[in-house]
Amino acid sequence: MKTDATGIRERRAIVDDTSTGTQMQFGIFTVSDITQDPTTGHTPSEAERIRATLTIAEHAEQVGLDVFALGEHHNPPFWSSSPTTTLAYIAARTERLILSTATTLITTNDPVKIAEDYAMLQHVSDGRMDLMLGRGNTGPVYPWFGKDIRQGLPLAIENYALLHKLWREDVVDWEGTFRTPLQGFTATPRPLDGVAPFVWHGSIRTPEIAEQAAYYGDGFFANNIFWPAEHYQRLIALYRQRYAHYGHGTPEQAIVGLGGQAFMAKNSQDAARQFRPYFDNAPVYGHGPSLEDFSEMTPLTVGSPQQVIDRYAGMREMFGDYQRQLFLMDHAGLPLKTVLEQLDFLGGEVVPVLRREFAKNRPAEVPDAPTHASLVAAAYGDAAPRAATPRANRGDNLSGPSPYQDAPAPAGAAFGLGGGAR
Repeated sequence: MKTDATGIRERRAIVDDTSTGTQMQFGIFTVSDITQDPTTGHTPSEAERIRATLTIAEHAEQVGLDVFALGEHHNPPFWSSSPTTTLAYIAARTERLILSTATTLITTNDPVKIAEDYAMLQHVSDGRMDLMLGRGNTGPVYPWFGKDIRQGLPLAIENYALLHKLWREDVVDWEGTFRTPLQGFTATPRPLDGVAPFVWHGSIRTPEIAEQAAYYGDGFFANNIFWPAEHYQRLIALYRQRYAHYGHGTPEQAIVGLGGQAFMAKNSQDAARQFRPYFDNAPVYGHGPSLEDFSEMTPLTVGSPQQVIDRYAGMREMFGDYQRQLFLMDHAGLPLKTVLEQLDFLGGEVVPVLRREFAKNRPAEVPDAPTHASLVAAAYGDAAPRAATPRANRGDNLSGPSPYQDAPAPAGAAFGLGGGAR
């Protein structure tokens, strides 16, 4: 970790130097599944799959990708129950890669723990992180964590309201429906440079999540890997309209991310032949639609690198200019060697062309993909950002001054008025 001034300059330089710019971010996401390879019958152990994922993340940076996002699950056959632990390790092994999630469970995690864990990740990664919030796709996780699945949407709404507050107020009083009240609580550490991590709200089908993202002016990630494009066009259009309604900018200035899937070989026939057994036996969509039908209905593209370029260059026509494109590349039992070869195709042949295509005729008012550096610049301009420095108040936020030397006590706070020492 660097001194404050040096660290700030280096963070800005690192993020601003990502690939060829920050108009669009390209990367991969993993759901951390452990699936038998249908061509060999081999099922990796948890340890083998974890090590493979770490290798995949490092290779993503080596081939020039911008983002690596990791899912959260609490049941077999998945391994990623603690994304921040894994992402912190990857941060220490990389220099440019933005670490994110796909998704962080806002419904069953305590928002206090999310606030502290991800602020900590923000610090140890020097700002190279953001997170995607979602409700997940595993029903039993709710009772495992003491929640009621019938309250999924109210939990998502209330928990994020608290998380949003915890990152922006040093001392929080809170009373809601789903957790014990907070009085005079401070989440530590405070966000790096006084700027909360950027949040994406991820959804496959739920308009209420698009509304939530719009209300806060956050990003909306439409994980359009299962349903036809028309469904996601409606979701994204709703988000853009409501983003403007809440006064955050024009619909075109809303921050949009998309999911995707691809499998490549030098020619389309080889790609289909190699990928077909994995598709046919995949836990999620195997034994259902044919590879050809599913590829026609969804963004899954199995073919040459040029076919992937053509397919994804056309996403802008369907969804408008957007900021982040993530690909699912390591699922369905694909062996590590194959996944690394796919990343070579993606980073070496596909993404460089897509960067140029998306930059063409991109309106000036369309914002670049958000980074920690851009958020700090928006908040502070050329001024020095916050360096939170606590007092020795030993947890007494009720009767003492502000717990931080650099921040006065806000009016009406639980610990009283004014920020002077008492």
